[in-house]
Amino acid sequence: MHGLGNDFVVIDAISQQVNLAPEQVRRIADRHFGIGCDQVLLVESPQMSGADFRYRIFNADGGEVEQCGNGARCFVRFVHDKGLTGKQEIQVDTLSGRIAPRLEANGDITVNMGAPVFAPEKIPYVTSSESFVQQLALGEATVMISALSMGNPHAVQIVADVDGAPIATQGPLIEHHARFPQRVNAGFMQIVDRGRIRLRVWERGAGETLACGTGACAAVVAGIRRGLLDSPVRVSTRGGDLTIRWDGGDNAGRTQSSQTGAVLMTGPAVTVFDGEIEIDECR
Repeated sequence: MHGLGNDFVVIDAISQQVNLAPEQVRRIADRHFGIGCDQVLLVESPQMSGADFRYRIFNADGGEVEQCGNGARCFVRFVHDKGLTGKQEIQVDTLSGRIAPRLEANGDITVNMGAPVFAPEKIPYVTSSESFVQQLALGEATVMISALSMGNPHAVQIVADVDGAPIATQGPLIEHHARFPQRVNAGFMQIVDRGRIRLRVWERGAGETLACGTGACAAVVAGIRRGLLDSPVRVSTRGGDLTIRWDGGDNAGRTQSSQTGAVLMTGPAVTVFDGEIEIDECR
């Protein structure tokens, strides 16, 4: 499946028992020796009261991560298409908490991604400054970033032109920067006007992807909080467009350790093909 080109192998772990070791994830995600994907998603039965499903995300490097917005939309499409639910809105537990994605009448999917988190210790991000815009040293270069969590950590910077942005060189440096102890997703945002941005994201454990749902949410939140954008915002990625809504922008410019209103992300999810793979042979 894919959400704007951010592609996934989605596995039904409800009707069958699935336990993935990191080397199995890496083999499945390998575009030459496996199926090929940015992330592997597991659809599991709920473990907590009130949830309809449990949603687990593994990056192509084999590591399990907290959240994936494009994957969440594919999750909804998958459970509907497979007849696992008839609900338009479902409650899904992730490592970062519960989300509530909804299937819209036009086929798009809206995901309530929860509230952004700005407290450095919860991102996590090592800093002694209270400023929302901070310097980050990358060898001989210094960039200005805004750090926040959308269930996973993001560092967003504004660039003049995303087509010429140094994604391949700065992305890995930001991802593995010592001030982000759990690594970070690096967002490069070009502001077109107050209602539209262009975005590229170097994703933690996956490299640059064609789209990043949580990255789109983080970029819009950062832009609104800095007083540069107004909700809703159309986010144009290399894979297509998302619409992001956030009404918490009245807190722009102030340090905020608590959470404000939820971020809503709307976009498509597409099934490419169904298939089978012998998991035990992926070692």
